[in-house]
Amino acid sequence: MKRIIIIGGGITGLSTAYFLQTLAKGNPNGEPLHLTLMEASPTLGGKIATKQRDGFTIEGGPDAFITQKPWGVDLCRRIAMGDKFVQTNPAEKAVYVLSGGRLLPYPEDFNLIVPRRWLPFIKSPLISLKGKVRMGMEMFIPRRPWSQERTEDETIGAFVRRRLGEEALAIFAQPVLAGIYAGDAERLSLRATFPQFAEMEDMHRSLLLAARRTNTNDTNHRHALTTFVTLRGGMITLVDTLARKLEGTTIRTGHAVDAVIPRPSGYDVVTNGRIQHADAVILTVSAKAAARWMGSWDNGLGDRALAMLLQEIEYTSTATVSLGFKRAEVSHPLNGFGVVVPRREQEQFLAMTWSSTKFPERAPDDSVLIRFFLGGPAQARTPTTNAATSVCVTTPTVEGVGPLAHCDDQTLVKIAREACGRILGIHGMPVISEVFRFIDANPQYYVGHRDRVAAIERRAGLYPGIYFAGSSYRGLGIPDCIRQGEETARRVIRDFTAVRLQESTLDTIVE
Repeated sequence: MKRIIIIGGGITGLSTAYFLQTLAKGNPNGEPLHLTLMEASPTLGGKIATKQRDGFTIEGGPDAFITQKPWGVDLCRRIAMGDKFVQTNPAEKAVYVLSGGRLLPYPEDFNLIVPRRWLPFIKSPLISLKGKVRMGMEMFIPRRPWSQERTEDETIGAFVRRRLGEEALAIFAQPVLAGIYAGDAERLSLRATFPQFAEMEDMHRSLLLAARRTNTNDTNHRHALTTFVTLRGGMITLVDTLARKLEGTTIRTGHAVDAVIPRPSGYDVVTNGRIQHADAVILTVSAKAAARWMGSWDNGLGDRALAMLLQEIEYTSTATVSLGFKRAEVSHPLNGFGVVVPRREQEQFLAMTWSSTKFPERAPDDSVLIRFFLGGPAQARTPTTNAATSVCVTTPTVEGVGPLAHCDDQTLVKIAREACGRILGIHGMPVISEVFRFIDANPQYYVGHRDRVAAIERRAGLYPGIYFAGSSYRGLGIPDCIRQGEETARRVIRDFTAVRLQESTLDTIVE
């Protein structure tokens, strides 16, 4: 029997355990597996956190997953959750951009930063005539010579500025592309975050020409689902259902790992003063956490190279604030999914989602639910609180320390309430408020990230039985984490099978 320990009970760890269990069952000739999943916190789910309160369904972390990446939809259907999908509102699906204090609609039929149709883009008041001409000139800009080789990397900012201009970067790319990662467009790697745009340049030379040539019928049509879906009862139902499906896995919450120690055969995992031996260890926690364990050992050369590579992946802190109001006190129609905020607006939040418009049954019939996103490297400061205003005063410090994520609940709720009044005209008291924090929990895929991850995997190859997966490496959305869980499970089974075949060959030779 092979013993496997999975460290981390977020969606990657749960998915890895599920696929390992499934693959083992489907291979009756394979060696039996004994699976243990360890999670430091008292609950499973990681960044997935749902709270039911007074008829509201409040998401602390992700409120949905994208269907264009099939792994989330496919897993839900595998575990009999296909009837739990809740699709986005088909009628009120506009997204707004805060511009000069006003809410202006994002142009229709935009592929994040690239217009698929010209008329809505030309009519949009979001961008100046000069900016529109500059974006239109993109059709005549040659591809970079290296792009055909797909070996070079550049920042989101450099790419969008080069192809579409400065206004497109400020109005579309920074609040939308970089906003998804709560990151800085001038540092985030395009090829690690949105490789599809690099591929559009590689294949078609022009993003605008690619948008016209490419069939816009994406994979979500295969599923007959909207681009984003959530689950009835909230995203936590995916976590709960997966946990129930892990019949052959020992789940231990509240078990913080103190050390992972290599042995001549396998590894010892130390947690709560106990030692548990494993033939393989799968680390689905942050690279930052994994580096602490890897730093105490190496391949005998004494260079701690693996820990150093892991530590190169940086993180930032974010928070979400959800406010519920009685509908009668809200004059704004909330006719869309929400608002993204360019940096030039100098607001203290990155975006807001009108949750009760975006999805049904997020709030009671007589109420609305609004969620704010705060933090990220743009607000990387040391927090101090002004007693007179209860607002965090920020001073420059080390990047990655988000003041708003560290401020107290009262301050964060005050910031959100003031934004509701200033932007939406909502001046009443919220009937509920909920704050969630994610401290140093958002990995930043800076330029060179793909090479960095490849180097981590090469270095980990010196230690058979150690595997890395999760949002720190190859995608931070729920579908990407599920994909990594499945790929890791297949690698583990394949590696165990290869070792077993080698042992069988040796036995034959000895005989």
